[in-house]
Amino acid sequence: MIAVVDYNAGNTRSLMNRLQDLGIKATLTKDADVIAQASKVIFPGVGAAKAAMSSLQAADLEDCLKSYKKPFLGICLGMQLMGEHSEEGDQSLLGLLDFEVQEFKGVPKVPHMGWNSIFNLKGPLYRGLAEKADLYFVHSYYVPLSDFSSAGCNYGIDFSAGLERDNFFGCQFHPEKSGPAGSLILKNFAAL
Repeated sequence: MIAVVDYNAGNTRSLMNRLQDLGIKATLTKDADVIAQASKVIFPGVGAAKAAMSSLQAADLEDCLKSYKKPFLGICLGMQLMGEHSEEGDQSLLGLLDFEVQEFKGVPKVPHMGWNSIFNLKGPLYRGLAEKADLYFVHSYYVPLSDFSSAGCNYGIDFSAGLERDNFFGCQFHPEKSGPAGSLILKNFAAL
């Protein structure tokens, strides 16, 4: 069973609906014991880093997420919260991966919202997905490209559309809103 982390910062309704449509068993929870026992975790997120981290701390979920050893997927803000620090509000994050979240500057429009293609696809999440597949993004901050980027995207600058290291995976885009390509990514994660 997949635990979808409920911490008042996630776009959980559309994610839960998409998982149900795909026949993927998931439960929405803020219970650390349920999360710890789950076979996989999906960590969604929308909104601001500071408020999201405050919600995680208030729900006493920070240590649970940091110690999770099975497949873990951060989506959008959830992916960003996996880093060390965000320029948004000068906020410390979970520290699951070594990166700093940066603010888009000098790009056509902020937020980056809408469909955009991803490239340099690596790893099991993208199995069967065509290079340059279009996915749906909504974000004002980004994760720079690094050694653990599993997909890139360009919006005035190249940035990490996906991350992978050990059991941790991240998607800056919203797979639950990205049609067949996003559904394939969710199915690939569920099959890990």
